[in-house]
Amino acid sequence: MRYIRYWPRIPLKKPSADSTSTAQASPTMTDAAAPAGVKLNASTIAEPFSLAVREYIEREMGGQGPKLVGLLAHGDPAAKKYAEWTGKACARDGIRYELREVPKDELLEALEKANHDPEVHGILVYYPCFGPFPSFFGGSMDDFLRDSISIKKDVEGLCQFYRGNLYRNIRYVDDEKTQKCVLPCTPLAIVKILEHIGVYDKSKPDGDHLAGVNITVINRSDIVGRPLAAMLANDGADVYSADIDSLYLFRRGKLIPSEETQESACKKSRVIITGVPVKSYKLPLEWVSENTVVINVASFKNVDEAELLKIKGVHYVPLVGKVTVAMLERNLLRLYENFHWKPKKVWQ
Repeated sequence: MRYIRYWPRIPLKKPSADSTSTAQASPTMTDAAAPAGVKLNASTIAEPFSLAVREYIEREMGGQGPKLVGLLAHGDPAAKKYAEWTGKACARDGIRYELREVPKDELLEALEKANHDPEVHGILVYYPCFGPFPSFFGGSMDDFLRDSISIKKDVEGLCQFYRGNLYRNIRYVDDEKTQKCVLPCTPLAIVKILEHIGVYDKSKPDGDHLAGVNITVINRSDIVGRPLAAMLANDGADVYSADIDSLYLFRRGKLIPSEETQESACKKSRVIITGVPVKSYKLPLEWVSENTVVINVASFKNVDEAELLKIKGVHYVPLVGKVTVAMLERNLLRLYENFHWKPKKVWQ
């Protein structure tokens, strides 16, 4: 059985107000009393993917999956929570996970050790580590760490090789197109959430599944916002990428200055994705049109949930972490089969 053929068979249920809204509608509840918006649980979306990983590892690997090493060099609460979710998910799904907490000044050495350890199949660094602190080699120290991870073990797909391929819309590692690239986990999780909700139109050709869809991403970090905008643009969307002091339009292979404001971009968008790492930030709800999908990727709630769910037809995803972890597991399996499985299996 060829590995790549396994994933598309996962049945993804469309969300329903009965199963995912913040209030359960009873037979006696009137339309006026029913919630206007729908809140989606990330666990529900993640479970089919996690189950597929679990079953594959049990069937093809005898229940012992690849080894993932997480490197944590700071006390950021969001990173610790992500590490905790990762460990629990890996233990449940048959992946061998080891968290290594190291001082910052030993992080690069720990990364190189994992790079050269044949028993390690994936490496995950919990960012931010050094923030904007510059590297001797150019760019920031965090940039240097990302680019120091071997392409054979970069489970988050954030090194220069995978980033470059993503932005150029190159989807394979090799010229023969037998080994697919890994994609950044959180942006990939958002793609899967949008597929689950039905924003992607799979009746259209590849590369046009989001044709005609406007999306606003309020975040342009190199970890989430920028690769996410590129991925959505590669699938045909017009993506408004907003940062603290600028707004650009992403189209496939193009970054275009835009005269839109955050307000006008949001008002015309079918999807709004917020990733503002500031507790005080709240998306102005007058910017949200009816039937909009709102996804929060920040560690803080970027919207007033109760008020948002009063807007007709809104689909709201407050957390994406569990879907991100499921994508991390899938990426690890892809790396394992691309580079570590012997005899070589073609994941195609």
